[in-house]
Amino acid sequence: MATVVVQGADVEPSVGALPLPEELEGGVVVVKFGGSAMVDGNLQRTFAQDVVDLWRAGVRPVVVHGGGPQVSAMLDRLGLEVRFEAGLRVTTPEAMEVVRMVLTGRVQRELVGCINAHGPFAVGMTGEDAHTMTAVRRSARVDGRPVDIGLVADIVDVKPDTVRVLLEQGRIPVVSPVARGTGGEIYTSTPIWRRRRWPRPCAPNGS
Repeated sequence: MATVVVQGADVEPSVGALPLPEELEGGVVVVKFGGSAMVDGNLQRTFAQDVVDLWRAGVRPVVVHGGGPQVSAMLDRLGLEVRFEAGLRVTTPEAMEVVRMVLTGRVQRELVGCINAHGPFAVGMTGEDAHTMTAVRRSARVDGRPVDIGLVADIVDVKPDTVRVLLEQGRIPVVSPVARGTGGEIYTSTPIWRRRRWPRPCAPNGS
């Protein structure tokens, strides 16, 4: 499985104009979409076109998105204090409610809509769904001392069954990085995608 990181200006040029390596055909490619590109409508549409071009070329894309700029904007609009430690936002339970709302209710819906402008391809989901992703709370260190950054976690396990089903149906999964802990607590996460945990290459639906 290859991983394509798409962030900021890296969305250009369109992959539709580029030859794809033979080994990618029929394979699963995890595509990360984040950074400043997420708040630029033109770049969102370009990214969506690129993802659909991958699908039409026989690649099975799985999109994982961020949404930091939108979350920060909403926290500011609601007047919630934002504090950073070690370069990471401290996510309080109140902030986590906003993170969940923005990532799954706004950012994901916009991205799914952009992809589905080209046809009935994209299906949105989160790491919570069907326990797809399990997270462990992350600790940070500042000047050698531990710092609590709240409900922020690293992904330690991925169960790809639901993603595999969507791929076999010819869909494009769009995954929000919200995941559950082993005790059922909800975290915002930095996805760590490991090859052995994602679906094996599968043929396009109907072939």
